[in-house]
Amino acid sequence: MLKIFNTLTRKKEIFKSICQKKISMYICGVTVYKDCHIGHARTFMFFDVVNRYFINLGYSVKYVRNITDIDDKIIQKTYSNKKNFISFTKNIIDRMHIDLKSLNILKPSFEPCVTSHITDIIDFIHTLLINKHAYVDQNGDILFSIKSYKKYGQLLNKKNDLNIFKDNKNIYKNDFVLWKKSKNNEIFWNSPWGNGRPGWHIECSAINNVYFKNKLDIHGGGNDLIFPHHENERAQSECFYKKKFVNYWMHTGMVILKNQKMSKSIGNTFLIKDLINKFNPDVIRYYFLSTQYKHPIYYNIKNLIEINKILKKWYFCIDLSNHKNFNFSLNNSSLFYINLFRNAMNDSFNTPLALSILSNLSKKIIMLYDMKKFEQAIFFSAKLCFLGKILGFFNLNQSSINNFNNLKDIKLYNKIKKIIQKRTDARKLRLWKKADLLRKKLLKLGIHVQDKKNKTLWYFKI
Repeated sequence: MLKIFNTLTRKKEIFKSICQKKISMYICGVTVYKDCHIGHARTFMFFDVVNRYFINLGYSVKYVRNITDIDDKIIQKTYSNKKNFISFTKNIIDRMHIDLKSLNILKPSFEPCVTSHITDIIDFIHTLLINKHAYVDQNGDILFSIKSYKKYGQLLNKKNDLNIFKDNKNIYKNDFVLWKKSKNNEIFWNSPWGNGRPGWHIECSAINNVYFKNKLDIHGGGNDLIFPHHENERAQSECFYKKKFVNYWMHTGMVILKNQKMSKSIGNTFLIKDLINKFNPDVIRYYFLSTQYKHPIYYNIKNLIEINKILKKWYFCIDLSNHKNFNFSLNNSSLFYINLFRNAMNDSFNTPLALSILSNLSKKIIMLYDMKKFEQAIFFSAKLCFLGKILGFFNLNQSSINNFNNLKDIKLYNKIKKIIQKRTDARKLRLWKKADLLRKKLLKLGIHVQDKKNKTLWYFKI
């Protein structure tokens, strides 16, 4: 039974999807004025695991992750760099896709840009104005009135006290912009209220309305979005629908760098492309999944180096399963490690515990290998590969290569394959002396071979 920690209620709740065997999930995406940093990597990697886990449980997942391609920072960047608005944002989006693909993060079902939904945003604002949840201020901007939504502040855990959002003049200082009147020479769109552009929060409500209407299982993002972004989005959406529109709110903790949260606005970011040049993507994934998703994680390069050592053993183990295929399923509760793994993930996606289960499994595989129980080792290595892929590991075509210092010694790998083939040919021709000489040559390279009736199994000695 899957339980999810709901940010709104501050407790774990039994998960029940709106539609049987279907999941609706919306995750706030990137504002494309700078390249993605590892804070983005942590959030998108975690929800990538959520997506993969539901798929492996047999759900059909409709996963939407928006792209904010219009806001003040983007406009400032295009002006300061004298860039065309469309080409500037497209370039950042293309680089974002390269970064996320390098981390083996699956594409969402839909990835809508805000500028593709201006009409939907205008229609949404129009409804809020009609229902007295919004107003035109003295500057000509359209603002949401938080006093019209009595539940405002609940995501922030400030319940039933709207007075905390007033200033010393008894004015609700947290009223926020839905539509911003354009200034001279700024990019704009036509609207019933004059030329302008959307505010930040309204984009997610409008896009959600297009893809999900008033039914959404999971809404998530980094916990820096809880307030004001998700609080404001929740307010305007529930005023629009006149009922609750999200069942489970989920938020990832921040990445902490030098005692500060990592943020593009602060300027203390460490980019994904810099990290991927130093480490295997599986090392990065392990690092972010080794801390419970809602807790902060402190960036430390020493930890990544240690994880690299752990994963080399994993790669050795899964290489054994390249020789046989087994059909596993998360629904098979009779299999011990699969059952442990599923229980960990069902506890609000407890990835640190899931990783420890995989590490224990790898130790068992190595023990069986050392005892020369190769068939059993192969069976468990296939299980390790199956469970690891649910977490997004082992996307490499030739996992064995990883045993040679992060894919760098491909020549040695190819040399071993050639010797194995020569030895196989020699055995077919009953050239036993030549086969023995080739076996000794392999042993010097740290390779153990085991002859079967129609093939030769070979393993790295660790």
